[in-house]
Amino acid sequence: MKSIIAEKVEQAGNILRELQIDAWLTFVRETTETGDPVLPLILGRNLTWYSALIITRSGERVAIVGQYDDGAVKSVGIWAEVIPYVEGIREPLVDTLRRLDPQKLAVNFSRDDVTADGLSHGMFLALGEYLADTPYGDRLVSAENIIAQLRGRKSAGEIQRIRSAIATTDRIFDEVAGFATPGKTERDVARFMHDLVEKQNLDLAWDRRQCPTVNTGPESMIGHGIPSELAIEPGHIFHIDFGVRQDDYCSDIQRCWYVPRRGETEPPEAVRRVFDTVVAAIQAAAATIKPGVECWKVDAAARQTVVDAGYPEYRHATGHSIGRSAHDGGSILGPKWERYGQLPYRKLEEGNVFTLELGIENVDGCGYLGLEEMIVVTAGGCEYLSRPQTVLPLLQ
Repeated sequence: MKSIIAEKVEQAGNILRELQIDAWLTFVRETTETGDPVLPLILGRNLTWYSALIITRSGERVAIVGQYDDGAVKSVGIWAEVIPYVEGIREPLVDTLRRLDPQKLAVNFSRDDVTADGLSHGMFLALGEYLADTPYGDRLVSAENIIAQLRGRKSAGEIQRIRSAIATTDRIFDEVAGFATPGKTERDVARFMHDLVEKQNLDLAWDRRQCPTVNTGPESMIGHGIPSELAIEPGHIFHIDFGVRQDDYCSDIQRCWYVPRRGETEPPEAVRRVFDTVVAAIQAAAATIKPGVECWKVDAAARQTVVDAGYPEYRHATGHSIGRSAHDGGSILGPKWERYGQLPYRKLEEGNVFTLELGIENVDGCGYLGLEEMIVVTAGGCEYLSRPQTVLPLLQ
């Protein structure tokens, strides 16, 4: 069975041929401190000295690395040619480029996509100096489309790992529903969830201080908030945003409950109406998804559903890519806002994995109500990877 790295490096060559780019150069140094976001996909380990990883459209895979890094790179079993150097990378890098002679040489910079912007300014300057007496400095192009497709087109192995992370997350949510009773605080719930993750030797999908985000009632810190000493009380909406990282791949799911007041056997009408609107908006987004659709149109379908129901627009995108990171870059299911640059104009592709998430604030004095599901784009539409929440349960 191929490793994920082998799958992705092979995929990279196919993408280069598709985009008609001759070679792709990832240029890094001391990656424990300033690692390129693409490095885990194509190498899976850190590098110490100036290093150049080159993949070509014709199938070459060349790694130029400092001596003493070369053995570790060879052990990956992916890089057919590993060239070690001692004094400096300039000569082996230029010699290799002259031999390959790429007319278009992609490097990792991007205005809009952080996961494709791994080439630091200092490394860009160094690369310019090394290529100054060659034609290749004038042949540099952005690798953002290569990286967007490499990260976005999930392989079968990647999707299986994501499914496993989601299944673990679902089990943890099931346990939370029995623990989170009135009187418990947001921090109590967060500690309980952290303990469950640690017992399974797993990692969290994002910063521990904010994963999970736990909200109870109208005074809670929503968004990328930090769990507080606010206690769960009757009349609150109880909401959690949570994900795990399992076998290097992430989940990101939101769930909510209603805490009934004395005598209530179901959520108030105002709360149920908001919940139904959020569910309908997520379903509208899912119904819009298919290969070739521009990402902003998915957001527009969900956003219009919320506005048509009489609620204000939510102030974020409807969904983001997810994979090795909770925010995996490449594309975003967002509106045509300046903050998202050109990412909402990208087109959906089969194998893309996204969240579908939105919520409504200040619901009848009960707090924030939000949901988040995960889907994969298929040839004919999309498939839910998470179990969609369509009922608002009572927490008591």
